Amino acid sequence: MIAFMVAGTASGVGKTTIALTLMAMLRERGLNVQPFKCGPDFLDTGHHGAICGRASRNLDTWMLDRETNRAIFLSASRNADAAIVEGMMGLYDGVAGGGEDGSAAQIAKLLALPVVLVIDAGKSARSIAAVVKGFESFDPAVRFAGIVLNHVGSDQHYSLLETAIRSVTTTPLLGYLPMEAAIAISERHLGLHTVEETASVENRRAALSLAGSRHLNIKPLLGLSWSGAAAKSEVVPAQCSEQKRVRIGVARDKAFSFYYEDNFDLLRENGAEIVAFSPLSDSVFPQNLDALYLGGGYPELYADALSRNAPMLAGIRALAEAGKPVYAECGGMIYLGRALTLLDGRSYTMAGVLPMEFAMTSRLVHFGYVDVEFVADCLLGAKGTTVRGHSFHCSRVLPGMTMPTAYRLKYSLSGRDELEGYQFKNVLTSYAHLHFRGNPAMATSLVKAALRTRAVEAKV
Repeated sequence: MIAFMVAGTASGVGKTTIALTLMAMLRERGLNVQPFKCGPDFLDTGHHGAICGRASRNLDTWMLDRETNRAIFLSASRNADAAIVEGMMGLYDGVAGGGEDGSAAQIAKLLALPVVLVIDAGKSARSIAAVVKGFESFDPAVRFAGIVLNHVGSDQHYSLLETAIRSVTTTPLLGYLPMEAAIAISERHLGLHTVEETASVENRRAALSLAGSRHLNIKPLLGLSWSGAAAKSEVVPAQCSEQKRVRIGVARDKAFSFYYEDNFDLLRENGAEIVAFSPLSDSVFPQNLDALYLGGGYPELYADALSRNAPMLAGIRALAEAGKPVYAECGGMIYLGRALTLLDGRSYTMAGVLPMEFAMTSRLVHFGYVDVEFVADCLLGAKGTTVRGHSFHCSRVLPGMTMPTAYRLKYSLSGRDELEGYQFKNVLTSYAHLHFRGNPAMATSLVKAALRTRAVEAKV
């Protein structure tokens, strides 16, 4: 299996575009490509999955332990011809400035993956050689497989850069990508546009592959055979339960798309059938559901359409009022509230399951990793349960809204400590996105909660 990491010198240098281009080029050669993303990002994984035709998986050495990361990589890569891991932020950027924890470099070393380094060369000349030399010498344990330059202005510009880089390294220079609208991904306040909002998958894959074939030489990457030397033992893929004991509805569309794919795997392993539906466009609420899982996303962009879908709102209220479990994160929590006020002052009615109202903010609130301790029993586990997650949102709960809380959150960047994880009847909601592989008992707990309500319903 071919395996390598695509990492950048910093955020915003184009590593997602380069990673997608390499994925498309390998797909064009007929290879089955398994994509991964370092860190808690949901947006890049959606684009990966569309190009590769395989669900992208998150690897994260802060939210997940070393063995769990290895297990995810090995299990997802089975039957793949190539594995491409996209890094996060800059290659060496992690949770703190004094160590590598949570960095792409840590994952590259953990999985014995050579790195393709992406550099934004748009405003660079000979000084780019110093950048290359610095990144290669910073941690001798990190191996480099290639260098790709992004935003190169012309062939003459590339020639100048090539001469400078070749004077300091023997790492293959794989080529460059120019500014090209056909392969660019638009951005907004939480990052890239979701894959659901972009052009057709076939057209995008073709455009990426064409751009790559014109400007990149991937031959040096084709010989990067990965033998699994980083793994201590063979990992057997988890088997999903043959007996589907509960049906869990999952909101998936343009408004709600922030999920870790492994969360669904764990729910299935515990006997759940995942029933995808669209709160945005479906006119009928799914029947015979035992629970709901509402992920994050961009409900603020589609607030009007969500508010006008009365049958969907009624179905969600009815399920919650029947006492069935509802777990919601971030955007899903907003959707369960009474109303959402946008930055321009317009307010839209939401599902009204929670006695809470929300308002959008002009800047990120509580951005970063978060330690979560359950201070009360809840849908995901008993008091005392601990897990790590991530917070990333531009909204807030309006003052005067008080509800019982199940979480104590400690934010890694600010050090702030607060009670959160709102509970109302059989509903649990939070701004924190949790990776169930960090504590698999959470998936088991959610399925058991759905089974309990189904048993009660059967007796009535």
